Amino acid sequence: MNSLDGLAPAAALFHSLADPVRLSIVQRLARGEARVVDLTRELGLAQSTVSKHLGCLRGCKLVDYRAEGRQSFYFIATPELLDLLRAAEHLLSATDRSVALCPTYGTTATETTGAVRP
Repeated sequence: MNSLDGLAPAAALFHSLADPVRLSIVQRLARGEARVVDLTRELGLAQSTVSKHLGCLRGCKLVDYRAEGRQSFYFIATPELLDLLRAAEHLLSATDRSVALCPTYGTTATETTGAVRP
């Protein structure tokens, strides 16, 4: 086992949040629970897209749901995720959001090269 093996779970965590759709769902759920229909309406996304990304987030145990009748209400599964989001906002603020200028993952790289962010 090399020293990088121990970082795989952290890399998977950040990868799970790297998709803009999943991140927008997490940010919305940070304000309170929501049904799929609420998320599709508020985020302007297709139901299939929201459901697929919720499945990913549930698989990572970042979000969960509670059933009420025939409806499912999704919520952030652990408060530590909210702490991580707050820390990310502080880091973005501290760096003046300069990560957007990153030649590999930044906004400019995607716009100029057509690269897809992971």
